[in-house]
Amino acid sequence: MGASFDVAGAWSLAESVALRPEPFGALAYHYGTRRLSFLKSPVLVGVVRALGEHPSARDACRALGVDGERGPIFEALTTLADSGMIVPRVPA
Repeated sequence: MGASFDVAGAWSLAESVALRPEPFGALAYHYGTRRLSFLKSPVLVGVVRALGEHPSARDACRALGVDGERGPIFEALTTLADSGMIVPRVPA
């Protein structure tokens, strides 16, 4: 359904997705697909929110002190891309 995740690419939260803060992280709701995802880490939530402010997902991860090329954050971003929660950003 979603795009193949590339940490070197520019990404952002999909326009049809809303994040609701929760003690464990956040709930992400996709209004188009009605899919609900649990972001089980405040760090992951920070990275997802920061994606649109950085030239790449790698840069967003680094800005938050996360090694975004392996581990649970990378896996979570891959899953979010596969489900259409985050989408590639088109250069302006």
